[in-house]
Amino acid sequence: MLNTLLHAEQRYGGVESYLRGIGVEQRHLDAVRERLREPAFLTETRRGWDAFAEEYAERFRDEPAARIWDRALLAGFAELVGVAPGPVVEVGSGPGNTTAHLHGLGLDVTGIDLSPRMVAVARRDHPQVHYEVGSLTAIDRPDASLAGLVAWYSIINLPDDALPAVFAEFRRVLAPGAPVILAFQIGDDVRVLEDITFHRRRPEAVAALLAAAGLEPVLRTVREPAEYPGQVEQVPQAYLVARRPPAGR
Repeated sequence: MLNTLLHAEQRYGGVESYLRGIGVEQRHLDAVRERLREPAFLTETRRGWDAFAEEYAERFRDEPAARIWDRALLAGFAELVGVAPGPVVEVGSGPGNTTAHLHGLGLDVTGIDLSPRMVAVARRDHPQVHYEVGSLTAIDRPDASLAGLVAWYSIINLPDDALPAVFAEFRRVLAPGAPVILAFQIGDDVRVLEDITFHRRRPEAVAALLAAAGLEPVLRTVREPAEYPGQVEQVPQAYLVARRPPAGR
């Protein structure tokens, strides 16, 4: 490998110059450079969900139709967004079920997911909604541009040390007064299923991190485990709503 790099340096002026010479566009070079710099947990999460995308989408195809309390909380979130309408993003949108449900409630919502395969599944199953590949660690939206943000069972794939920066990113993209809603499993353990790492968390700990990032609490609630088609929950589920403080606060 070292000899190859030395040859590229001596003959072409470096690997990047060689790739430019054979027609590789700058945007592709930038994408490769960014991928090489990304944290290992993102690479592993992408790989895991890419492999599991089709099976997961089939297993949970009936969401959120089967989940009455999820629908109630998402409806409340949609009403909050309706006070100051604008674009909404769901980060970690997976097969697109929640994004599509919010679209059906009248929101201008886009789904963003780390897994290209998940995005392909979502586009296939919900063609009326826009989905794109991206990461909740670096949301591709301008500052203060979103009327709402959804993280529906997406922080479960993040290690603890990534949460402060992610919540700061949430605050960055939210407009003043705009809400964010999160859902996650309650617990203290870390599990690995289908080569994907899942973190259970305590609502009070997540709420404290949201507050530290400058997001005001709006709602915190817990429901007991339930049984749905294809799934029997083992632990309680947490739901948090916070907001970026209104202008002037």
